[in-house]
Amino acid sequence: MDSTQERTFCKWLNTKLEANGYPPMHSLVQDLSDGVRLIQLMLGCCTGDTSLGRYNKNPRMRVQKAENVNKALEFIRQRGIKLTNIGPEDIIDGNLKLILGMIWTLVLRFTIADISEEGLSAKEGLLLWAQRKTAPYKEVNVQDFSISWSDGLALCALIHCHRPELLDYDKLDKSDRHGNTRLAFQVAADHLGVPQLLEVEDLCDSTRPDERSVMTYIASYFHAFSTMDQAETVSRRVEKFAELMQSVWTSKNDYERRARALLHALSEVQKKWSTSRFTGSYTDAKEQSATFTTYKHTTKRTWVTERQDVTTLLGNIQTKLRTYGLREYIPPLGLALSDLDDAWNDLLQSEAKRSRAINAQIRQIKESLRKEFADLANDFSQRLHSISLELSGVAGPLETQQDQVKEIQTRLPTLSEVLTRVAKAEQDCVAANVEENDYTVFTCQDLEFELGLVAQSLTKKISFIDNQIVSRNMTNLTPAQLEQFESTFRYFDRDETNTLSLTETSAALASQGLVYSDEDMTYIYDQLVQDYGAVTFEAFINLLVDITEDQTSPEQLRESFLGIAGNKPFVTELDMRLAQLPVSAVDYLSEVIPSTNNEAGELEYDYETWLRDVFA
Repeated sequence: MDSTQERTFCKWLNTKLEANGYPPMHSLVQDLSDGVRLIQLMLGCCTGDTSLGRYNKNPRMRVQKAENVNKALEFIRQRGIKLTNIGPEDIIDGNLKLILGMIWTLVLRFTIADISEEGLSAKEGLLLWAQRKTAPYKEVNVQDFSISWSDGLALCALIHCHRPELLDYDKLDKSDRHGNTRLAFQVAADHLGVPQLLEVEDLCDSTRPDERSVMTYIASYFHAFSTMDQAETVSRRVEKFAELMQSVWTSKNDYERRARALLHALSEVQKKWSTSRFTGSYTDAKEQSATFTTYKHTTKRTWVTERQDVTTLLGNIQTKLRTYGLREYIPPLGLALSDLDDAWNDLLQSEAKRSRAINAQIRQIKESLRKEFADLANDFSQRLHSISLELSGVAGPLETQQDQVKEIQTRLPTLSEVLTRVAKAEQDCVAANVEENDYTVFTCQDLEFELGLVAQSLTKKISFIDNQIVSRNMTNLTPAQLEQFESTFRYFDRDETNTLSLTETSAALASQGLVYSDEDMTYIYDQLVQDYGAVTFEAFINLLVDITEDQTSPEQLRESFLGIAGNKPFVTELDMRLAQLPVSAVDYLSEVIPSTNNEAGELEYDYETWLRDVFA
């Protein structure tokens, strides 16, 4: 095994030396004997130290060699690396066994010590990592760093697990030990930057491959794939931010389209009323009254719902922008909430005028009952309108908004009591054959409907703010994922208690593709109850976040764009496509990021300027 270790360790040392511009070694015994290469190795490995001081670069006498070796060994010990039973004379005289032991200590320190997997480190962590990555491959059973790697299949599985396009694992001849090993060595060296520290014979023709040599080689795979994972994280962060910006853009367009449509509809119905004429007959007045009543029970309720939804949509857009620190959205001229309120007030005035015109034709209404009902209904409507204004004006930090909305919600029981008095007054009017009212445009059903809408809006607003609080605190979920999780929670909360039972929790997780045994499900549920008191919305979302995890900060985005651009102050379309961003994300970013043509006619996208513009 010493010959395998000597060859493997020599190659490992050469990777460190060549990376810092030093020529490679050919023999551990000869090349380390004068201490020069050992000093160069320390300078290459310990990047935080610029010099070991003066040393003999061309030693000829034994005392000069001893000084060099002593300096290198002392430098190693000062770095907290413990060397056992080796002195300068052992290296000068070429004691291969002790030299190999020393180099193995350096391998552990500079290549394996920083490996960690599920709380395990060094050798145990590296073995667990290899086992987890190769577990899906039935022909592979990694139990050690020796014979488990002798047929080349474990190496091929590691490559295929991370980069399936580099080799077709299913088409391998599983009996061709040498061929599989040779293929893995070649692919790793050509495409992953993993130097071939071993020979095919070291694995395939040995009854028990050398553990230390194999471990040194497998550690190179770990570091290569860790670097690749970091690059994927950079691309994923930019992708998610592009998705966020695109979703905000879609919501803005939706708001503007719906606001324009609502304003147009309100204007058209008022024009129709202004040109309407009475024939003077009671039948005509009753028919126009019935038409007007139908309008209020159908068309207007649709508009009431749409007005509330449009208002909520704008509030959600602003909350989302504030959550991510983006610039506030200002609607185009004529489409602000104040414009909608003005148009709505004009509609109410037109409705009142229309109602008075109809009621003037029917003079069989008892004035006192009409006024009594109108006073109660108008007062109730004003209360509802005040609550709606308060709800649309909720602002400030998310926790403050949450408190404000919950305080507003406490007033609903009192409004229900008032609505009971409104209903009683309406029943009195019906009993007296009073069908129209010049003093109000509302019916008890209208107010009950709007009260229900306000209650729904309050519930939706609380849920949305809870969602945004969770979104703010999360690091790797998109808004679309949070909306999906929230929809799942609400669907299975059938008794609307804002909590899930054990059965409901299990069903909700299963709908997300997370299926557990009864025993595991009971344990998960008990833990949530212990931590949160019940399986609330927050508990449910945090559970999913624990299973799934990115909140994107401006600095993270700048670092991500910098990584995609290869440290350039601009990014090209080719850079984004090489980073494997989805086509939709590349198209969107190419459209919104400012760009200029370089001398070659290629567009250079100024992501720094764009990020400064979109973040407040």
